[in-house]
Amino acid sequence: MTQDTIRQPTWRYFLRLAAYRPALYLSSGLVASVIFYLFPLLPGLVVREIFNRLSLEAPASNLNTLFLAIVGIAFARQVVLLFANLAENTLHEYINALLRHNLLKRILHHPAAKALPTSSSEAISRFRDDVEAIPAFLSWTIDPLGQAIVLIVGLSILVKINALVTLAVILPLLATFIIFNLAKRLIISSQKANQEAIGAVTNSLGEMFGAIQAVKAAGSETDIIDHFKGVNEKRRQASLRNILINRFLDSFSGNAANIGTGVLLLVSARALQVGTGTMKTFTVGDFTLFVSYLGWLTVVTTMFGNYLGKYRQTKVSLNRLLELVPDSPTDTLVKHHKVYLFGKFPPLPKMPERSAVPFQGLKVKGLTYQFEGTKAGIQDISLELKAGTLTVITGRVGAGKTTLVRTLFGLLPKTSGEIYWNDQLVEDPASFFTPPKTAYTPQVPRLFSESLRNNILMGQEKSPEALANAIHRAVLDEDLATLEQGLETTVGPRGAKLSGGQRQRSAAARMFVHEPDLLIFDDLSSALDINTEKVLWQRVFSQPVSTCLAVSHRKLALEKADNIIVLKEGKIVAQGKLEDLLKTSSEMQQLWEGEGLSETEASRN
Repeated sequence: MTQDTIRQPTWRYFLRLAAYRPALYLSSGLVASVIFYLFPLLPGLVVREIFNRLSLEAPASNLNTLFLAIVGIAFARQVVLLFANLAENTLHEYINALLRHNLLKRILHHPAAKALPTSSSEAISRFRDDVEAIPAFLSWTIDPLGQAIVLIVGLSILVKINALVTLAVILPLLATFIIFNLAKRLIISSQKANQEAIGAVTNSLGEMFGAIQAVKAAGSETDIIDHFKGVNEKRRQASLRNILINRFLDSFSGNAANIGTGVLLLVSARALQVGTGTMKTFTVGDFTLFVSYLGWLTVVTTMFGNYLGKYRQTKVSLNRLLELVPDSPTDTLVKHHKVYLFGKFPPLPKMPERSAVPFQGLKVKGLTYQFEGTKAGIQDISLELKAGTLTVITGRVGAGKTTLVRTLFGLLPKTSGEIYWNDQLVEDPASFFTPPKTAYTPQVPRLFSESLRNNILMGQEKSPEALANAIHRAVLDEDLATLEQGLETTVGPRGAKLSGGQRQRSAAARMFVHEPDLLIFDDLSSALDINTEKVLWQRVFSQPVSTCLAVSHRKLALEKADNIIVLKEGKIVAQGKLEDLLKTSSEMQQLWEGEGLSETEASRN
């Protein structure tokens, strides 16, 4: 991705975020900024008056009042900043939640094949680090206003003492501004390299933990550790480079201000010595005011330099977030939605009501999908599923069976073709083919490290009878007795505590509990023994109306099929009942005899 990912001026994104919670933004930004920068000027004025009364031959009256004024100013500043800090932290949480909500919603909106332009581990890194960088800078966006006000007020007071003060304070500010502008590209490239290196480490960890069994089986532990050391070393170097650049710029800002301080102190000392003539009278109180303001104005100068650097770094994070949602509307990332930080969580969305019109059939005409940059995919697929039938898709490894199913139901974006449900055109398959219309189990079912009950229900409320019926149809009832806590057993990451067959049947129960009109299995029985598979198919069709579309190479499924679709190189080469295909299709004959597709190969397809 390039730096051109941002589709509109950066300030527009921050303006939209500020408008999400304007009261919190103004409390944490405007109020805090003005109070934070202006309040330190007040004690200087009071201290000036104290020293003037002590040093001049004037009665030192009302000193107690002045001392109390200093205490009152400090107390008021802390109280205001306390509430501003509370508003700032609350704003951060709102913006974090909003950004993550928008990112996740858009990612889930994309077809599965294009959901993420990067690995899931790298995406998690961006969800964590880059998202948090945005609200952190949002609170800083009004800082230049406070900095400008304090400079104008402070310089207006100091210029009355000596015009050289103005020049000496402005020079460090101008020098910092110029240096940070010259270092713009360096700051951006350094921050980008650092964030990418962090993402690479997170990605390596995710890949390593996800494939730990394959690593151990291949005896590649040493190689994996060496690879991880290399990735981590790159992260160390990128992080060190980023820290050095930022520390150098901070050091420059601080030292430039210190040099200005020295010059100004010399000028002030000269003014104290002269006292008359061309220069105005310069009292000890004026000197204390000058030193007080000078120290704070140099801090403000440094903060302004930090602000410029932070802006460049935040722009990198904004780019990295936008890269997660390519081809999205401009305001996708900052679109306003309600988020829930307080009170009760909103109720889970209810499943759509079942249509009053019963399922009659599914028709596909000219369905085509081609993987980007390759010739692989499916071409001109036309088929028909009738209610109450079993249709099996079969073919060699790489024939396009899974691609056909995923394209049919919107998990891959079709290039062309039409899909009809009950003779009604389906405009958006991805949102249309959901329970209770359809339910789908992929080749490798995804289970979560939750209880078996939660993995089946997936947050939906179902009656005990519906759950028991789903478990029975999935031939999972006898397995419950072998689990430590039955349905409440935590299955572990990706269902690691279950066998391959138990994971497949748990996913099948997840389908059955919704009682969908159309069941879609992708090689569901590949990890089942023949007896369990036989019972499973019997129970599937024990319901009054069951319509199934299954990808399978298993003979039992092929024998039960009302219609078999034979794929080869992404095209339908034959379809019909098994007995007819064994007479007329050489491809089906080879598959049946095991020449075109072995069970081992099928399990990898």
